[in-house]
Amino acid sequence: MTTKKPATPPSTTGAGAPSPSDRHSLTIGANGPILLHDVHFLEQMAHFNREKVPERQPHAKGAGAFGVFETTADVSAYTRAALFQKGCKTEMLARFSTVAGEAGSPDTWRDVRGFSLKFYTDEGNYDLVGNNTPVFFVRDPMKFPHFIRSQKRLPDSGLRDNHMQWDFWTSNPESAHQVTYVMGDRGLPRTWRHMNGYGSHTYMWVNAQGDRFWVKYHFHTRQGMQFFNNEQAKNMAGSDADFHRRDLFDAIARGDYPVWTLSVQIMPYEDAKTYRINPFDLTKTWSHKDYPLVEVGTMTLNRNPENFFAQIEQAAFSPGNTVPGIGLSPDKMLLGRAFAYNDAQRNRIGANFHQLPVNKPKVPTNTYMFDGQMAYEHSGNQPVYAPNSGGRPWSDPSGKVDDGWEADGEMVRSAYTLRAEDDDFGQAGTLVRKVFDDAQRERLVETVAGSLLGGVRSPVLERAFEYWKNIDADVGKRIEEKVRKGQAPEPAAGMSEA
Repeated sequence: MTTKKPATPPSTTGAGAPSPSDRHSLTIGANGPILLHDVHFLEQMAHFNREKVPERQPHAKGAGAFGVFETTADVSAYTRAALFQKGCKTEMLARFSTVAGEAGSPDTWRDVRGFSLKFYTDEGNYDLVGNNTPVFFVRDPMKFPHFIRSQKRLPDSGLRDNHMQWDFWTSNPESAHQVTYVMGDRGLPRTWRHMNGYGSHTYMWVNAQGDRFWVKYHFHTRQGMQFFNNEQAKNMAGSDADFHRRDLFDAIARGDYPVWTLSVQIMPYEDAKTYRINPFDLTKTWSHKDYPLVEVGTMTLNRNPENFFAQIEQAAFSPGNTVPGIGLSPDKMLLGRAFAYNDAQRNRIGANFHQLPVNKPKVPTNTYMFDGQMAYEHSGNQPVYAPNSGGRPWSDPSGKVDDGWEADGEMVRSAYTLRAEDDDFGQAGTLVRKVFDDAQRERLVETVAGSLLGGVRSPVLERAFEYWKNIDADVGKRIEEKVRKGQAPEPAAGMSEA
């Protein structure tokens, strides 16, 4: 006899049977103890204790949405990647985030914002994992864990500490360019919809003929760039810690879809060998006069997640996920991240994170990575090794790779070789003097002085004054005067915690 199921079934156990009750545990009488054989209650509590995965180490606080990228220009002369062929529309996912704060921290703390994109192309997933600034604090991945720790919390008090931040920054002057961005207006974007995004690193593009080019990605918001001032950001952190998350979700829900225009800077392959700065240094930008922007297409976010945990918290990004026609570069930070990011996901959500629906490619896969915890896709009884005689294909190219580059020399532990215009403070000074206007420079002085008054002590304080004088003599002098006189405003939004 077949039991007829109700049109709307009640809740079930994880095994699919009807739940005994979602309101009452099983007890001896109404007032008696809970019974050990109330399996449903025990399963609910056991799962509850485990229903949060470890948060990301950096970029823990964020949110995102789905959308589409459309290539509107012909850039086939530079790349054969399918998603960048004119007229191609590619489903995608974007996640925005802060860097230093934990999952419960306010959205409006002064910080860099993550700008992570996953393109579900018909050649596999392509991840572009960047920020809302075109540079970063360090250029060698060995320094990255130390940098992140300096932005986190003290080991004794568990509090975040300005002294610790400035100790790291002033001990690593390569940070000057990014610190100037963060202390300027871009450190407090009004919303994620009103900020730009950048791939930051240098990547390689390869066309159908095998010609190679170096590229940098720029996503410019069509909503216009808007920012909070320190007081606005501080107030918003107290009144709505999820302001950026709420703004993005609500905008998409009402049909106000945010759009970004993607443009790239393109450097001929050979130019990189003699360019006046190291084009693979993540703390530097390329001159737009030398390599002007070439428009590629548009990114539109038009669909909110249905389940935040499954589709955003479990989303996994890695700059190592490339597709044919796109490659990496000698950027040390990029090469370090190509390993570290996928490894972070293996630790955070398991060895088979790539099988989760939000991370799964839209194209068939034939991977020899198998088993491990939570494996729910498999290759049946096909051979699990390669090469094999069982008819299961494997990859076996040899010789020169089309997305590679030349390298020669002894194995060393060393900083990049300096070029004619390589220095740590030059581009930061240009940003202050030629990009910022008077009002922005004044806000920069107030923000930095406010941060330095937040517990920064000698000798780090004196190093910070010298750091800013190396960026710009006048701005550095004004910062020191404000701090020495004790006339700085309250610490900038988030900086007492960040």
